[in-house]
Amino acid sequence: MDGSQIGKVLKGTRNPSKELMRNAAEHYDDGQLYIAAAGEVTGGAFAPWLDNVDLHRASVLFKTVEEVKEVLALSSEAPINKTGDQLTEADRQIMKRLLMETVEAITALTHFAAVLCKEYSFSWLATWKEHRADLKAKKYMK
Repeated sequence: MDGSQIGKVLKGTRNPSKELMRNAAEHYDDGQLYIAAAGEVTGGAFAPWLDNVDLHRASVLFKTVEEVKEVLALSSEAPINKTGDQLTEADRQIMKRLLMETVEAITALTHFAAVLCKEYSFSWLATWKEHRADLKAKKYMK
């Protein structure tokens, strides 16, 4: 890709190819790029990169703890023992709130991991490879 095409991608006037996103993410090994690539490949079904928040490590930690606490608090209210067809409309609303709080916590945790990698010079890719190896060792995945 030539410089003008890269400029268009950076300005947002051209969408990058999946290959370009993967190559750039691997080259720079930056959590923000991996998060953007995941969002691009999945059509937005992943935590978005938050570009209008304070991304200082302490601020991100504080927000992450807040989001996780909200999930834990709402979990005690959720009728998780019921199947989908047993839920009342009120139950569904609680489950929807729990789902949304969970997604918010995932977004916060994802940013926290990216900030930790960047701040302390950990490899985003190596971190996830190590995590996957651990999951495989525990037989949680093949």
